[in-house]
Amino acid sequence: MAVRKVWAMVGLAFTLVVSGCATYQTPGAGINIGNLSKADADIAELMKREPAASFPARLAVARIQASGYDSGHRSCYGNGRYCVLTARDIEAEQEVSRLSRLPMIAGIAAMSRMLLPETPDSMKDLRLAAASLKTDMLLVYSVDTHFTVESTDIGPLALISLGFLPNKEAHVTATAACVLVDVRTSFVYGTAESTATEQQRASVWSSEAAIDSSRLKAEEQAFRQMIGDFDKLWKGVAETYAGKAANPVR
Repeated sequence: MAVRKVWAMVGLAFTLVVSGCATYQTPGAGINIGNLSKADADIAELMKREPAASFPARLAVARIQASGYDSGHRSCYGNGRYCVLTARDIEAEQEVSRLSRLPMIAGIAAMSRMLLPETPDSMKDLRLAAASLKTDMLLVYSVDTHFTVESTDIGPLALISLGFLPNKEAHVTATAACVLVDVRTSFVYGTAESTATEQQRASVWSSEAAIDSSRLKAEEQAFRQMIGDFDKLWKGVAETYAGKAANPVR
């Protein structure tokens, strides 16, 4: 199986050479958000963390990707362990509005590059920016997208030949994952994750726009489904931590 995959990649590389400059570069990778939350303290110290957010809560939202991420028309800010997308890409207004309408949310604040260091290194950098926005909680999410032709996985920041691919099945699979963090204490309230796939013939990928359209459809669907899962997570968080609020969760 490994030998077959090697030959498949060799064939793909040869196709790129003979096809000249007609290529599409896949976006950069997602990032494991959980790794950014790990502190130097031992497990006992981590277990001492408690939520400190007040309700109704103000929520800061940030999308992060692996350092150097570039989707072709959206680039990231920062060159540390991760970068931050400060402009919308796959986030439809309908989904953003859905967040703001959740019970016990007082408001939504988008992350600004003016509040971020040039080399973001940990979740603390995002929490500091969220604190500057006077928010109680931080919703951080990342999207990891994979392009596959038959059994060959085309990795991040790789080149795909346009119009010269064999007539085989092509897939774009996007996974959107998020974590909800207490700005004051870094307490993790929970996580949500969703995956979506776009499938079509590889021969359809005859232009950058065609491939990017497949990517956007998969990522938009994954994000939309993730917001649906976060909806359930949030209602559980509000019911558990808000206590007897003036506006009870329904």
